[in-house]
Amino acid sequence: MKYDNLSRETIQRMEYDKMTGRIPRVAFDEREALRRNPDKDRPNAFRGAFVRDVDKILHSAYYSRFADKTQVFSFYKNDDISRRALHVQLVSRIARTIGSALCLNLDLIEAIALGHDMGHTPFGHAGEKYLDELYFEKCGRHFSHNIHSARVLDGIYPYNLTLQTLSGIVSHNGEMECELYRPRPLTSFEEFDRQIEGCYLDMENNKHLMPSTLEGCVVRICDIIAYLGKDRQDAKKAGLLGSEEEVFDMGVIGRFNAEIINNLSVNIIENSYGKPYIKMSPEYFEALKSAKRSNYERIYLTPAVADPQAKIIKPMFTRMYNRLEKDLRDGNTSSPIYKHHIEPVSQSFYKRQRPYIEEDIHTLITDYMASMTDDYFVDLHAYLFPNEKTIEYVGYFE
Repeated sequence: MKYDNLSRETIQRMEYDKMTGRIPRVAFDEREALRRNPDKDRPNAFRGAFVRDVDKILHSAYYSRFADKTQVFSFYKNDDISRRALHVQLVSRIARTIGSALCLNLDLIEAIALGHDMGHTPFGHAGEKYLDELYFEKCGRHFSHNIHSARVLDGIYPYNLTLQTLSGIVSHNGEMECELYRPRPLTSFEEFDRQIEGCYLDMENNKHLMPSTLEGCVVRICDIIAYLGKDRQDAKKAGLLGSEEEVFDMGVIGRFNAEIINNLSVNIIENSYGKPYIKMSPEYFEALKSAKRSNYERIYLTPAVADPQAKIIKPMFTRMYNRLEKDLRDGNTSSPIYKHHIEPVSQSFYKRQRPYIEEDIHTLITDYMASMTDDYFVDLHAYLFPNEKTIEYVGYFE
């Protein structure tokens, strides 16, 4: 195993800067943080602007649901396989390590990292894909988990988060890697709202989002670092990888999760310290892209992962969406979408521009389905359709 370390020159510079008080002034200044309602949530001596964002996210009604949402592997009863709760914690930890070395705002990093997947559906990216197809078919609007994360934290529950946290969340797209991440200034909620609406109307607009802070840029690359090697560990535990581990040896970034995290972190710090951007060297960037392609070929797109999603999960999504739409149109207030979603959300003490029940029907359904954990989705499907096929899990002793 090979673990990189920072160059002697970089270490000496970091130590000298710290000793002399000349650390790079690249962190986002909390005094510049913007909220929709600036009269509320003012920072004080013990709770800064982004600490408040972190607290709001941690105490959100949806945060605990991370514990039962798929990361990659949906059909296994194995407590050692990652769920989304662990993923967001890993992203936060890796990003805070890099951010600390780069003298960035660690509270802002934590807020973005812990909230970045708040809008994820049950059954991971497969669930996201199927919900997007249904939502677009019904009303011509797209669903994507990063945009919906902002909807959860800024719309379903209007938490009055800072613009900087929300920008980092919607721009985190971990499926789009860059060699260099340069923040794109964002100065108003009006501009932010236009960006969000553009993504609902055209999925291509999602690809052009860029965080407005260096902290957001760090979280974006750390989203990839956090899953790149961990998904391989999980695939091994699920029995999807044989003995051909050499196919995962990606040169400079290493083969195993610990190597990948360390070596990419070191390279980013080495190339970004004191700079107004976050950067990898070309060799490491190419290795990261190659490792990601290998994950798709060897894990995500294999029949063992993709076939059950298409054959079982997709029909369940379609069946459930249509039933919930019927319940809403019929005014069936005994339906779970009323009892388990609309009523609890409507009871929130956060001030809204209009009652939640007045949202478009398809928005209500999409909000509800995206909020579900895997287990809740399966149980709701069995409740609504007791005679239909459901998921068969690989058990602990199989």
